[in-house]
Amino acid sequence: MTNLDVCFLPAHRMLEMISKGEISAVELLDCHLDQITKINGKINAIVTLDEDRARSTARSIDQRISQKSPMRILEALPVAHKDLTVTKDMRTTFGSPIFENFVPDRNALIVDRLQDSGAVTIGKTNTPEFGAGSQTFNTVFGTTRNPYDLDKTCGGSSGGAAAALAAGLIPIADGSDHGGSLRNPASFCNVVGLRPSTGRVPTWPNASAWYPLSVLGPMARTVADISLMLSAIAGPDLRCPLSIMESPNIFQQGLIRDFKGVRIAWSRTLGGIPVDDEVLGVIEGAVRGLEDLGCIVEEVDPDLEEADEVFHVLRAWHMESTLGDLLEKHPSQFKDTVVWNIEQGKSLKGADISRAERLRTGLFERFSRFMDTYEFIICPVTQVLPFDINLPYVKEINGNALSNYLEWMKSCFRISVTGHPALSVPAGFSAGGLPVGLQIIGRFRDDFGVLQFGHAFEQLNEVWKTRPQF
Repeated sequence: MTNLDVCFLPAHRMLEMISKGEISAVELLDCHLDQITKINGKINAIVTLDEDRARSTARSIDQRISQKSPMRILEALPVAHKDLTVTKDMRTTFGSPIFENFVPDRNALIVDRLQDSGAVTIGKTNTPEFGAGSQTFNTVFGTTRNPYDLDKTCGGSSGGAAAALAAGLIPIADGSDHGGSLRNPASFCNVVGLRPSTGRVPTWPNASAWYPLSVLGPMARTVADISLMLSAIAGPDLRCPLSIMESPNIFQQGLIRDFKGVRIAWSRTLGGIPVDDEVLGVIEGAVRGLEDLGCIVEEVDPDLEEADEVFHVLRAWHMESTLGDLLEKHPSQFKDTVVWNIEQGKSLKGADISRAERLRTGLFERFSRFMDTYEFIICPVTQVLPFDINLPYVKEINGNALSNYLEWMKSCFRISVTGHPALSVPAGFSAGGLPVGLQIIGRFRDDFGVLQFGHAFEQLNEVWKTRPQF
């Protein structure tokens, strides 16, 4: 097996090799560092790299293993953290020139949990400025390219993470999702991204601890690796008031399940949003394969009528709440779309926010009743194929003009407001070789069920095995 072959193994297979002594932690790290040296300059996915720190950690792991210490959940797996996630003694910029030289003195909770589970931190992955937008570029590090077509975007805001996974630079990555930032880049890069239920992966530190739309979650190349990683990063924390109190141990169980007779809602456009014809063509082909699982697939749309208003109001409120003061201090150091979003928040009235909360409650109740009938909803992750690297955001779909930088992400953000878990899993490729993902939405807090269904779908076509060709 070559170093390159090792880099594209599923993470759980790497763990088996470590546990059997087939490869050491240092050797596994070296395989990935070699791949980073060869490929990262082409795609710009990992923007901060600390080889010395990673080697020191890997050597410590090899020493632990030689002393017969128990294997941890993620033992020796290289990981890079999204550049929105504070990482102790490692440059963390949030994609903003304001924080270009910021080095935190503490870890985010998710970083602690990954490291305590044996993962080896190697660096940071690129993100748009403050994670705003599903196209990964900023003035600090530049643009991240799609490994399957270097002239196309990798998506965002966890774009660096998705591109790094697709290119074999790392086997697992953390990310975050507000309006689609784990799902969108996963779809664009032929990897897997899970938006967990709100509170499944606690967020700390967090300037807005009660805000429900932004979540942290895992990315990997297979659904089984997502479940593995979730078993390490999920679980309650008393500093996080929205924490789900359930044990994460369920995610260490097997994902195999019989789906014969399970009712699935197939929603082509989530209630009439524009979707590129080629995206729909790829997904329709993949959906037909669900008959092999014995599922009962019915074409029907959930009622998400107020979701757009709810998302725009709550997001604008959150942007002003978290970034408004910073904009006043550094007005010339923000990109225009972020300024627009913050100004939207400043213009809100109390009645706007209270209306959004009432609508969100009604939406949640309707959506939950819909899912009493259907255990899962399947639909497009993204409304378009990966687009030109020089285009900041999509401005029209099928001739329909879009009014702002968020409108092309409705297929993701409409689900964000419901709080339900949603998975992006590879579904196929366009005629031009661009990845397309299928979105699987599960019942409230049934993250494990979503992973089981995603795993079953993944076995139908094994699209994830198709590597990018540089």
